[in-house]
Amino acid sequence: MSFEWKGIFPALLTPFTADDKLDLDMFEKNLAAQVSAGIHGIIIGGSLGEASTITQKEKEELVKFSVEYLKRKIPVILNIAESTTKDAIQQATNARKWGADGIMLLPPMRYKTDDRETIAYFKAVAKSAELPIMIYNNPPDYKIDTRPDMFDELVECKNITALKESSRDVTNLTRMVNRFGDRFKVLCGVDTLAMEELCLGADGWVAGLVCAFPKETVTIYNLVKAGKIDEAAKIYRWFMPILELDIHPKLVQYIKLAATQTGIGSEYVRAPRLTLVGEERERVLKIINHGIATQPNL
Repeated sequence: MSFEWKGIFPALLTPFTADDKLDLDMFEKNLAAQVSAGIHGIIIGGSLGEASTITQKEKEELVKFSVEYLKRKIPVILNIAESTTKDAIQQATNARKWGADGIMLLPPMRYKTDDRETIAYFKAVAKSAELPIMIYNNPPDYKIDTRPDMFDELVECKNITALKESSRDVTNLTRMVNRFGDRFKVLCGVDTLAMEELCLGADGWVAGLVCAFPKETVTIYNLVKAGKIDEAAKIYRWFMPILELDIHPKLVQYIKLAATQTGIGSEYVRAPRLTLVGEERERVLKIINHGIATQPNL
């Protein structure tokens, strides 16, 4: 399907059962809540989706389930996070075969490539893929910075059409626009910077806490795009203590706990991650439950 990299793209959680199997019933429940809220696309197998622990077979199940459930009404995007170029190319082939509409592509895992190697990796995957690609830039977590100037060499790849910007440097958005105009769509990938970047012209938001609070996330986006900044800011300020759960190493456990509290998720994670216990769990629950108790009237 043809689509725009525009709007709210949840980086979906991967729900598990107590015996560590995919929980497709819970996945469907969360997906239904996202669609009802008005999201614009979904991303499967991202960092929040526990990409490093889910199997290829599980990715296939999640993609095919989503494609069938959504019936091409909104795009299904598969994240690719591999260690070798060969494996990334294979995943791009799989994405198309399974019915995905696009790809989110991280730089190579484990080995810290230099600029030349990073660009060669992206070009090789793009050349092999028949789907639109959004490059995912997240140097704080993955140690490779795909800077705006590196896109000078990626312009020739017609199917590289977007950037998920998670560097925490909001000026990269303006640098991309100044350098390339609208050649590349730019989506904010950090929940705590989302409204700021939307106000600066970001095309969308790859969101995390949307997995627990879909309506609030979509409402902020819609209000900003409608120029209703003050109204959006009130919701964003309420949301901020919860959004900060997205920028912690345990974002998966924290956001899964939030989705559990709002009734559209479960706490189960895949080892080596463990569910939260003790003081840490109580502290995070206090933040989440306070947010639920004070939810704004939308």
